[in-house]
Amino acid sequence: MTVLLTSDADGVRTLALNRPHRKNAIDAELWEALRTALAETGRDRSVRAVVLTGAGGVFCSGADISKGVSSAHPLYRMRTLTDVTLLLHELPVPTVAKVSGVAVGAGWNLALGCDLVVATPDARFSQIFARRGLSLDCGGSWLLPRLVGLQQAKRLALLAETIDAEEARALNLVTWVVDASKVDAFVDDLTTRLVAGAPVALAQTKALLNEGADQTLREALANEARAQAVNFATADVPEAYAAFAGKREPLFTGRWAVPGRTSTRSEDGT
Repeated sequence: MTVLLTSDADGVRTLALNRPHRKNAIDAELWEALRTALAETGRDRSVRAVVLTGAGGVFCSGADISKGVSSAHPLYRMRTLTDVTLLLHELPVPTVAKVSGVAVGAGWNLALGCDLVVATPDARFSQIFARRGLSLDCGGSWLLPRLVGLQQAKRLALLAETIDAEEARALNLVTWVVDASKVDAFVDDLTTRLVAGAPVALAQTKALLNEGADQTLREALANEARAQAVNFATADVPEAYAAFAGKREPLFTGRWAVPGRTSTRSEDGT
């Protein structure tokens, strides 16, 4: 059985965890498949948005502990989790988690690592680590305080409570709650809008927002200025201006549009 299903349509890549018999709990094979798929996605310029979801009506019940503790050194096991978390967080395209059923432990933190989270009303969430004698991983210790504040992050992590989709939305851990009968169409429309965006600009906006929490205002402004310089070197800015003037929707490509220059120097550099 293929543990990670990958499909592409109209610039959107869908990655579906596919171990429904284990509620998509992530074993070593699936961690490695995720690492490979995310690395490939980051290099594929045809991908303009990513949807992360789970097969069988369940998102992910966390790391698979059904086989007990692995004999591999924890340092090596955690390197794979670290790679997956960073690859997801640093993807240069918008990412959407589509969550039904449970999103627990590492599974929930993978959803939180996406830029937007769409959940169905039946979704349930838990930072279950404390019940397993473990501390947070997959970026939970970094993500939770930034999303909900330190006190609520401690509540969720220390008590390992299970919360429903509406409470998760109230805590800013879910972007939208959408009825199960409408969620596929909702995510399709959402990703269509994301794909229509200027890819270079969106990539830089995502990076600026991700990095801004750890920077001073002066550092953030300097990074914004550099990002805008890159944006003005694409064909998307003049296309946006032309579309505005023509009262039409722009067609963004991310194409580099700085004209080449003929050097006036001789071969010896003089």
